[in-house]
Amino acid sequence: MAAQRVLITGGGRGIGRAAALRFAREGAHVVVAARTSAELDSVVAEIDAAGGKGLAAQMNVTDLGSVEAAVWHAMEFTGGPIDVLLNNAGVFDVIPFDKMGQKAWSHILDVNLTGAYYVTQESLGALEEGERPVIINVASGAAKRGFLGNTAYCASKYGLKGFGDALRLDLTEKGIRVVTVYPGATDTTIFDDVDGDWDCSKMNTVDEVAEVIYAAAGAGDEVTDLDVAPPAGS
Repeated sequence: MAAQRVLITGGGRGIGRAAALRFAREGAHVVVAARTSAELDSVVAEIDAAGGKGLAAQMNVTDLGSVEAAVWHAMEFTGGPIDVLLNNAGVFDVIPFDKMGQKAWSHILDVNLTGAYYVTQESLGALEEGERPVIINVASGAAKRGFLGNTAYCASKYGLKGFGDALRLDLTEKGIRVVTVYPGATDTTIFDDVDGDWDCSKMNTVDEVAEVIYAAAGAGDEVTDLDVAPPAGS
């Protein structure tokens, strides 16, 4: 069986890095895309050490030209096809609505939602050439319920859920599956610069989320949504 060819946005750390290593352990060829080259180079070394083959592709998901260039490099690395696209890049902040400025609103929506559109659109031809291709969108529990101070974040994640639900219908005839994964709060650096009393012991680990993502890639056509179980005792 040929090695899976995987493109992961937000692949320099957190969930993206953990997913990259999970696929690498099965011998996959993994392109990790993000803005920070040093983080990407470190993950590529880990991918290679884990048994896969890695490529770093600098990408700003809010910049269409950057996305086009990174996807082109990914296709060059894979020989053309992509089997798994993981739309994982995301940002998070807690901002009360009466303090929500246009810049913050646009940034959260651009990264979490429009970025997934850009990367998916640019990857579509490569996915059509893939072996049982699948698009996996990393949403959140915030795609299903509102949270205080999270108008922009919830809007972006509800939007990502809707994007996936409609995209699935559009791509059925092309044979491309679309799965949305819903992690709960996950212990990553995304909380480092956000005010709040975050208890990481009650969060999912990145490896738990990565295992669900890997399962989504190999699931049957009937699987469209996968929750990440909360940690025991939370």
